[in-house]
Amino acid sequence: MGIVAALPRAVRNVWSVSVGGGLESYRPAPSTTVYKGAHRHVKRYDRTTPAKGNPVLLVPPLAVTTACFDLRPGQSLVRYLLEQGRQPYVVDYGEFGYADRDLGLEDWTDDIVPEAISRVSEEHDGRGVDIIGWSLGGVLALLTAASHADLPIASITCLAAPIDQARTAFLIPLRLVAKVTGGREMALATKVMGGIPQEFVRLGFRIQALDRELAKPMFLARNAFDTEALARMEATDRFMATMPGYPGRTYWQIYRSLVLHNELASGSIRLRSDLVIELSKVTCRVLLAGSRSDVVVPAASVRRGLDVLPNAAEVEFVEVSGGHLGMVASAAAAETTWPAIEEFLSR
Repeated sequence: MGIVAALPRAVRNVWSVSVGGGLESYRPAPSTTVYKGAHRHVKRYDRTTPAKGNPVLLVPPLAVTTACFDLRPGQSLVRYLLEQGRQPYVVDYGEFGYADRDLGLEDWTDDIVPEAISRVSEEHDGRGVDIIGWSLGGVLALLTAASHADLPIASITCLAAPIDQARTAFLIPLRLVAKVTGGREMALATKVMGGIPQEFVRLGFRIQALDRELAKPMFLARNAFDTEALARMEATDRFMATMPGYPGRTYWQIYRSLVLHNELASGSIRLRSDLVIELSKVTCRVLLAGSRSDVVVPAASVRRGLDVLPNAAEVEFVEVSGGHLGMVASAAAAETTWPAIEEFLSR
């Protein structure tokens, strides 16, 4: 009788997440704009009580929205940090178009991220900033710290930072093809299109999570009565459906230096003929977090950071649970990743 009584709810759940208007609308944690410029919208998440410790700046990768840190209640690193008494900020890069085709990684490491750090520090009378970067956001944070020793960076937490791409199995075919073509096909594509359009980015993310996509019908059937489980799935789908694209030059640098040449695994990266950034120049505390379940950036790729950050005040690797997004915004993240971050920041 219990199943029969709950059947209408199960039907509504499945209808809502498949063809209806959804189980719930996106309601981000309230925030206030600190500064807004081209591809640098710095926001402070609102809190009503005094914060403890250093301010925390969340640095997302490119081609995602800042929702990665705040999918929904229960899947929000932002809300967790607020609950722990910390003051989080985030830098939002916004959308990219053809006019942004010449933006390169150095625009982030020399301009966008340093300005965000400075703005956050100024909000706290020059205090050091604890940075948390997910995926390429962690790499951007490390490269920024290596390039600007004068910035008030107290620590960097890298969540799934792709430091050794040779450890990423699904990139092997790309690397094999590039041995023959030299990557010229990607250079031409990014030049013609001015970047990677958002539709390609969204499709690529779904392909990387193909097992999840294939299992979705079974997941719906198995969890038809579980509104919370379906709401978590819906939040992830909504996030993937809103991904912006990449600027052309930036994507080519990522493809050439990180994927094909795997430069970070040796401790440095060449962004221009006259610009080489060495990770040995990072001197702040660093926490590296990776998951074996992450097929996009496996734990072994992240762990390589232990070998290429010789002058950091402290370098620690911690293994957490969840996939590439799940290790940041899921029930598994709440049990492993978030407490590891809090423990590191509290030391």
